[in-house]
Amino acid sequence: MFFIMILVLAAAIFAIQIMSGSKNAGYVTVRVDGELTASYDLTADQEVSLNGGTNTLLIEDGRARMIWADCPDKLCVRQRAVSRDRESIICLPNKVVVEVVGAEDKPELDAVTN
Repeated sequence: MFFIMILVLAAAIFAIQIMSGSKNAGYVTVRVDGELTASYDLTADQEVSLNGGTNTLLIEDGRARMIWADCPDKLCVRQRAVSRDRESIICLPNKVVVEVVGAEDKPELDAVTN
């Protein structure tokens, strides 16, 4: 009986965490060498060239993923798609960081800037 109560409590805590943290965030921000260079709405499906063409980001179905990079290890391309607040994709060789930002924390930029 005690074991069942522990399982039910653990399942309830897990469900609360999933429900509170599963909201898709509103934007992804792109930083190159630490500087905010662009932000994109996660609701708009698009393919975006980043950092002068060193990386390509695909935004689709409320998620963002790196689909191409010219770096030798391509670890950023192998990372899973991100959609939750504060999740990120990092390409160290090209100094590119893509981070999901909540809809209430609208980024400073609304489009690509150079």
